[in-house]
Amino acid sequence: MKQFIITLITITFATLLVNCGGDSAKTSSANTLSGTVKIDGSSTVFPITEAVAEEFGKLYPKVRVTVGISGTGGGFKKYSIGETDINDASRPIKDKEIKKANENQIEFIELPVAYDGLSVVVNKNNSWLDYLTVNELHNIWKPGSQVHYWNDIRSNWPRKEIKLYGPGTDSGTFDYFTDAINGKSQSCRSDFTKSEDDNVLVQGVAGDTYALGFFGFAYYKENTDKLKIVPIDDGNGPISPSMESINNGTYSPLSRPIFIYVNPESLKRPEVDKFVEFYLAETYKLSEEVGYVGLPESLTKDIQQKYKTRSTGKWYSQK
Repeated sequence: MKQFIITLITITFATLLVNCGGDSAKTSSANTLSGTVKIDGSSTVFPITEAVAEEFGKLYPKVRVTVGISGTGGGFKKYSIGETDINDASRPIKDKEIKKANENQIEFIELPVAYDGLSVVVNKNNSWLDYLTVNELHNIWKPGSQVHYWNDIRSNWPRKEIKLYGPGTDSGTFDYFTDAINGKSQSCRSDFTKSEDDNVLVQGVAGDTYALGFFGFAYYKENTDKLKIVPIDDGNGPISPSMESINNGTYSPLSRPIFIYVNPESLKRPEVDKFVEFYLAETYKLSEEVGYVGLPESLTKDIQQKYKTRSTGKWYSQK
């Protein structure tokens, strides 16, 4: 019995040493990984990327991850000349942006990371608006629009001037909204308050009873106490954006995928490679935590395979 106890203690101690050694190896690996990951682009994608960067930083404290919000288009301008490793994008890359990147021998790996629903919002004190049709949205936002007062939309609404707020023209959200609502990207009236920072738009709408604006769903989710969501009727009845309606496509036509674009040359640096691997592994959980809709498991596996094989160029499309 004495010999058995001694043997058991020896085995237990050895097991502890192995486990501690394994944990030590992991900790050592995390502590030795260092460097910088430079990201810029969409303010819509920013909350996901910021959340990923924060969690990544807990595991790899010596890696510095910087995340800018110059808008999708502004981010691609930096990406296409090699200033950044990753571009956050709330729309697919444009042909002219691909051309610019090719001129500078910059390739890209296109990686969808979540679904988002553009949210049309008004002030909490707006008591008259129940929903808007796609056609009404078009009349409000089209070039040369003659809608200036609320009763220009519906005669029984107040004769109060509408204060409009929207993303700047470098924003992928602006591109997507104008394409979906006005039939052409960048086709829009010009007399509205613009900002690449969605928090500025939130504050604008929250501070004006007669305001109306649009931006990504996550920013509405963060500010439900300040804003009122506007259901949109595309002909099948008014639908509000939600996790379910965005994922199943019933929130139409304002549901869309959002992306990160990764420079394969940057992946030669282990800190960038490790960050992107972590991003794709954690994006479902973190995207839903910050108000987006995670991608289906089958699509996530496909995306991870695209990344693993370093498949460059455009490949994802959603009609």
